[in-house]
Amino acid sequence: MAGKLLVIGFGPGSFEHITDRAREAIGESDMVIGYKTYVELIEGLLTNQQIISTGMTEEVGRAQEAVKQAELGKKVAVISSGDAGVYGMVGLVYEVLVEKKWSRETGVEVEIIPGISAINSCASLLGAPVMHDACTISLSDHLTPWTLIEKRIEAAAQADFVIALYNPKSGRRTRQIAEAQRILLNHRSPDTPVGLVKSAYRDRQHVVMTNLKDMLEYDIGMLTTVMIGNSSTFMYDGLMITPRGYQRKYTLNTTEQVLKPHQRLKKESEPWALEQEEFNPESEIMFSSRDVAEQALDAFGYETKEPSNHSFVQQPLETIFELAVSPGVAKKTFTPKQLLTLAEVVGEAGRIEYTTDHQIKLEIHTSNPEQATERLTAAGFILSPVGDVLTLKACDFCEGEKKDSIPYADTLQEILGGLELPKELKVGFNGCGMACFGAVNEDIGIVFRKGKFDLFLGGKTVGRSAHPGQPVAEGIEPDQLIQVVENIIQEYKEKGHPNERFYKYFKRVKNIQGFQYRDVSPKIEVEPAPCGD
Repeated sequence: MAGKLLVIGFGPGSFEHITDRAREAIGESDMVIGYKTYVELIEGLLTNQQIISTGMTEEVGRAQEAVKQAELGKKVAVISSGDAGVYGMVGLVYEVLVEKKWSRETGVEVEIIPGISAINSCASLLGAPVMHDACTISLSDHLTPWTLIEKRIEAAAQADFVIALYNPKSGRRTRQIAEAQRILLNHRSPDTPVGLVKSAYRDRQHVVMTNLKDMLEYDIGMLTTVMIGNSSTFMYDGLMITPRGYQRKYTLNTTEQVLKPHQRLKKESEPWALEQEEFNPESEIMFSSRDVAEQALDAFGYETKEPSNHSFVQQPLETIFELAVSPGVAKKTFTPKQLLTLAEVVGEAGRIEYTTDHQIKLEIHTSNPEQATERLTAAGFILSPVGDVLTLKACDFCEGEKKDSIPYADTLQEILGGLELPKELKVGFNGCGMACFGAVNEDIGIVFRKGKFDLFLGGKTVGRSAHPGQPVAEGIEPDQLIQVVENIIQEYKEKGHPNERFYKYFKRVKNIQGFQYRDVSPKIEVEPAPCGD
């Protein structure tokens, strides 16, 4: 049976603002996939659907799992608050489909169900702040460079847009909202009306009316939408109102209008119209606003009377290209030439970060990633993607003296290195029985001992319940190792849930490729400790 993807925006979160089609789509789905907070908001609409809920920043995994399940024949609801096409899941779902060469004619069916976006729901609580031209800007720089966000704020401020700021502040991102205020104060009055709406139409809804100068005095977080007025926005009786400009055409405080609708459509009543002609006493000729505009274009070389040969050139899109590099699987030393290449490729705007995985992570600002990878490859680096991928962590084999198992580590890197998985996975590889590199603590540990390999599965390296992997096999023949590890990884790739770490998967399924799970975690009770607390 053909599967289907239902990408649903359910609005601000209150049941009365969820559209009938969104309710129907959730009800007819076999599976619901979403951020755990969003799943909780629609619990009252769930019946017997299979639920997959993951944490923040796991959007890619949710999109990939949704596509995979739809291709298996399920009807999958991918949920977003607000509108799924505004900072929601629609784009990611389509990106995953495009990567898989999907087509509308032969691929799984996709239906997008629109919802009320935050700019609309928050505006309704504030009054009428977006009656004129408005824009939305996300202050989250996890996916967009802050330098680009700054340019967007600057441009919107100069153009006098009403601005809705999404994702203004989080526990770790605190400076962005202050920087946005600083930029806006360069272009707008400190008294510019500002509305702060937290959790619109949810149980903890909170609305604050303030101004641009004082807005940081109030609580602003990830659930807050910051609405900043333009130069004509004003406050009245606790409402934020942006005039549309009708005062140019109407007298608002009189019943009898100066101009009737049919009169306002005439040129003589529209002095701002492009076609309105005026007499120039100096040249003694008639001219129009359009003539002035065309003369300005001609001055810059753009012909306006005949078809123009001039065209706007789309500038190459500069993005942040992320990857990890290493000098080799066993080799841990860099040459001076390699370090110079890193500096040149990354440049002043990029970032170089040493990791604990014997890799260096690069953030490169470039419109041509292929050129960067060609230079790094030519310099002798091993290149790997970053994110939820397989990383091979090997010891230096006593600087190459214990070299017998190096070819097997090289082959694992060649076959499995950088493979996309439900969650990042590390394979530790030790070249002797001392295991001093700590391979047994990784998700999958491989130890070369007496000419054969020992295998450890399900290590947990972080948290107060950290533990090594459990030994599941001793004396694996060298010619069998690669296939054994590849089969384990392939099963996890196909059956693991998005954001499910390998040790959790092993614990859930109890058996991987014939290797039985045994609970080796410490028998102590510990309270959850969120990062930073």
